[in-house]
Amino acid sequence: MPQGKFDLNGRVAVVTGGGGVLGSSISKSLLEAGVKVVILDIRQEALDNRMADLKKAGTVKGLVCNVLDRESLTAVREQILADWGRIDILVNAAGGNMPGATLTEEQTIFDMKFEDFNKVNDLNLNGTVYPAIVFGEAMAKQGKGSIINVSSMATYSAITRVPGYSVAKTGVNIWTQWLAMEMATKFDEKIRVNAIAPGFFIGDQNRAVLINPDGSYTERSKKVLARTPMKRFGDITELNGIVQFLCSDDASFITGTIIPVDGGFSAFSGV
Repeated sequence: MPQGKFDLNGRVAVVTGGGGVLGSSISKSLLEAGVKVVILDIRQEALDNRMADLKKAGTVKGLVCNVLDRESLTAVREQILADWGRIDILVNAAGGNMPGATLTEEQTIFDMKFEDFNKVNDLNLNGTVYPAIVFGEAMAKQGKGSIINVSSMATYSAITRVPGYSVAKTGVNIWTQWLAMEMATKFDEKIRVNAIAPGFFIGDQNRAVLINPDGSYTERSKKVLARTPMKRFGDITELNGIVQFLCSDDASFITGTIIPVDGGFSAFSGV
């Protein structure tokens, strides 16, 4: 029996980065709401690690795909349309940071590696733009769909040490607004594009900078929590409700938004 507050039963969703923690969590919640889900990841191993659990929740496929390669994306789109006939939802969860584009406490911007800055921008910005174009074309032809991008708290104000990620995710924000305008004015108002901006969640990529080896919080964690009115980190499942809402017809007049899910971090000056 589908679970959740919003009626999504029978829809078809594509989730990029579906082999990761964020993508798999969102995928599972959509499956539990009665959505058929295709998870995409560049790593077959990552897909294999998620599929057994996701299959328990509903109808799911796992496909290897490179979000930076148009031919790869197009081939996947055509396979989904051949199998299930439509694409109703796209969640762009592929992304992340890398050490060379993240500064240590002792480094300055002049120590950043240009190559890694470019890779982070490619993955987070172009890795959102390209799937939106390829899968959005299917939505334009059918006259309805919901695209959800993943932004970040790093776009609201300058957060130390993550210049590449901050710039890329800020690009995701304006892309979200631009594509929302393009879809509504040139295709159909029922094609909506929004973004969620997660606050601080402890995952594989940031665990080392937030949690000490003995399990205690690092100084960076303490600074984050001091700026978070709820005084805690988020649980990854706390993103699922807003995703389901934005995918549903209950959000029919919402497009071009970037919605924080951050425990109040973006609203608090710290004073």
